[in-house]
Amino acid sequence: MHPRLPWILLLIALPLWLAASYGLRYGLMEDPQWVGTCVAEAGRWECQLRSNLGWLIHFRALGWAALVTSVLAFFVPGRVGNALAVLALLFGLPALALYNASLAVFAVVIAGLRLVRAKPQK
Repeated sequence: MHPRLPWILLLIALPLWLAASYGLRYGLMEDPQWVGTCVAEAGRWECQLRSNLGWLIHFRALGWAALVTSVLAFFVPGRVGNALAVLALLFGLPALALYNASLAVFAVVIAGLRLVRAKPQK
């Protein structure tokens, strides 16, 4: 396997994940169609998803998860730290799109710094 393949895949996956997050924001959370539908039929799975996302946004769960994971990733060495940084980005990008930017911006920066940090010289 080419040594840069994981980085290439990450650089392809992260913008797609961010686009999906914005699609969720504008397609489900801000679309006025769902307000009327969810008032009339609150039991639909789309309305339940919208309600649960609303709670996640209200309690800033994605932002806090991203921030905690990125801080852990910054201090954990090796591949585990890299995996935690990718996980922090996977929490942080939807948090940026879903109204948790105040926490998520720090998490994304910390996780990005962890991923590009130079390896210690032996």
